[in-house]
Amino acid sequence: MPESKPRKKETYTPTANKKAVKIGSPRWVVPLMLTFFGLGLLWIVAYYIAPDAPIMKDLTYWNVVGGFVLIGAGFVVSTKWK
Repeated sequence: MPESKPRKKETYTPTANKKAVKIGSPRWVVPLMLTFFGLGLLWIVAYYIAPDAPIMKDLTYWNVVGGFVLIGAGFVVSTKWK
């Protein structure tokens, strides 16, 4: 019975021109995310502590909406965090 020929394996030659892939998020993502979360929380807390403050009084319930918009912006920025 005839023997089959062994398959030749190509020799491995690493390419030296590959660029390193940066894994992770930019440095500004976490501080911006925490800033949005903090500002949103502070805005809502300030409205409930002093609802008769000049600016807070004019915006009425929109203060809560503004706070939640800032918190939502924090969640949007958090999607960039790896």
